[in-house]
Amino acid sequence: MSTLTSLDKASGEVLGTVPVAATSDVDAAVARAAAAQPAWAALTYAERAAVLRKAAAALTERSAAARELILRETGSIPGKADYEIGAASAELLEAAALAARPVGEVRPSNHAGRFSLAERVPLGVVAAITPWNFPLVLGMRVIAPALALGNAVVLKPSPETPLSGGALLTEVFAAAGLPAGVFEVVQGGAEVGERLVEHPATAMVHFTGSSAVGRAIAATAGGLLKKVSLELGGNNALVVLDDADLEQAAMIGAWSSFHYQGQTCITAGRHVVHAAIADAYVAELSRRAAAIVVGDPYTGQVGLGPMINERQHARAAAMLKEAVAAGATVVTGGASDAPFFRPTVVTSVATDMRLWREEIFAPIAPVLVVADEEEAVRVVNDTEYGLVNSVLTADLRRGLSVGRRLRGGMVHVNDATPQDEALAPFGGIGLSGLGGRSGGDDNLEEFTQRRWLTTTDLPVHYPY
Repeated sequence: MSTLTSLDKASGEVLGTVPVAATSDVDAAVARAAAAQPAWAALTYAERAAVLRKAAAALTERSAAARELILRETGSIPGKADYEIGAASAELLEAAALAARPVGEVRPSNHAGRFSLAERVPLGVVAAITPWNFPLVLGMRVIAPALALGNAVVLKPSPETPLSGGALLTEVFAAAGLPAGVFEVVQGGAEVGERLVEHPATAMVHFTGSSAVGRAIAATAGGLLKKVSLELGGNNALVVLDDADLEQAAMIGAWSSFHYQGQTCITAGRHVVHAAIADAYVAELSRRAAAIVVGDPYTGQVGLGPMINERQHARAAAMLKEAVAAGATVVTGGASDAPFFRPTVVTSVATDMRLWREEIFAPIAPVLVVADEEEAVRVVNDTEYGLVNSVLTADLRRGLSVGRRLRGGMVHVNDATPQDEALAPFGGIGLSGLGGRSGGDDNLEEFTQRRWLTTTDLPVHYPY
């Protein structure tokens, strides 16, 4: 049996191994989930909610061990690990409340004696394929609401994070008393994911990851007429207007581009700055970038940890090198020895550069100077992505006016692009997703299907 090895991303130390699922293992996991799902769905909402609350408690009890695991396996600083644990717990508690939401609507009928009900019912088995950057919370964002609404879940975490993205979740739900089979984990690479997508017993596929892989999954699921939800990449913009507070804007800009080494879908990969404030903004952003300590978050007090792997480091370094060769200027930072990458500010960027047009997934802040709001809107919207944008200004009305004209599923005025809450509708359009949303009541749309149910208490008459 082949295995996956989990590594400390800074030191390369082995953290553990997990078995890789063969096709037969995937089939068996889906079969167990399909067999367990009807009984789980038949429980009262209070019974399902109780399990989810116990899972939140179990995660909290394991917070110290989970913190160290996330810190080492994902290469994150302690604050990011703490965020994941807290946010995952919030997802469980919100999902527990979701189980009690109204799931039926009485509809008017033109037929005398007919009671007409539009009710929500579980989908069945949900296949969840999750990424390495926020393995715990992005897994829980799917698993918790899907379970609350009566589905079973088969999870395939990223091969980069099999422990914090898979084994930890198994342990938490087992401690909570979730019935056997309702939640299954299968470990492995693309072959395992492909089998989950293609399996005839998975009713829905939820994928979080790259736009390229999401496109392939959508094509396969479409051919099978299977529901699919895609949370994909982003090439997000931070718009800094001429009346923005300089220090506040630079702080927000630094966090938007550099948090967790820039390795999130909601990272700001484009800084669109009004000419009147551009020089001062670049200077302050660069000062903040240069002050960030980069190193091993497990052994020292650092602001940024390692990149997830050498491949990601090399891709970002190549994009930066191409941009410089085409005329861009590195004000501060630049690629350092893998797995580390210094926070980088780049100016003289052109809109046809790969560094500007593609998702970077590294701590790089490209800055483009614009003359006015109209140019800012035009530049921001010149993208196939559409996840999140931010607008910084002293005038909220102006910020709303600009923000509402920007392409994307989310917009924040006077705050950073990385925002996420359990109750908020999270998602994007274009290369960032199919337009579906997760969070709060939007999860009802994601993880249930409508069924029309009627009863008739009067005799009916038909011609034959």
